[in-house]
Amino acid sequence: MKPTDVPGVFKKNERIFTKNPTDCKGTKVYSEHLITEEGTEYRSWNPFRSKLAAAILKGTQVPLTPQMHLLYLGAATGTTVSHLSDILTSGTIYAIENSPVAMTSLLNVSDRRPNIVPLLEDANHPERYRLFVPPVDVLYQDISQRNQAEIFTRNATQYLKKEGTGFLMVKARSIDVALKPKQAYDLVCSQLKTSGFRILEMQELGPYEKDHAVLRVSW
Repeated sequence: MKPTDVPGVFKKNERIFTKNPTDCKGTKVYSEHLITEEGTEYRSWNPFRSKLAAAILKGTQVPLTPQMHLLYLGAATGTTVSHLSDILTSGTIYAIENSPVAMTSLLNVSDRRPNIVPLLEDANHPERYRLFVPPVDVLYQDISQRNQAEIFTRNATQYLKKEGTGFLMVKARSIDVALKPKQAYDLVCSQLKTSGFRILEMQELGPYEKDHAVLRVSW
């Protein structure tokens, strides 16, 4: 097991892993494999189930450190959130999800991971969780809606520190089915630039996720 450029993420045989917390030893969040080496248990991170894992394997720079605080929009059932919990061991993940069904699973994940704060809210209305979420170092969004860039901008304006980093997972078909994926990505980039963001990196996520790309941005 070898460390990667992302603190808290490890690689073995072309697969990436995060450390399973001691309190979660032997526990899976989804169908991931568990491997123990030198007394430490590692969880495999499936790039076909997590766009962030796909981004890391595709070479995207992911400047995370253990003490960072992160706002996650579109947390779903907690697959990626759980691995971020393994990485941000001294930080906090504020996980926004608007589906009560998905929230049930997310609550189960957060039950043994105290650095996850699950919030049943709509990311279209960031003012609704202002009392619970402080300024954050990282804004991560995975929401398949036409107004993805607008949602990201609203939340960044409220919560992302000026020196912070944003990750936007863009689903091309949610932007406009009439556009080719590259055109959809360029459209979102243009919208973000208009809102004052700098596009640091754009990486398509195939073959792990069809017609998806990750944008890494900053103010």
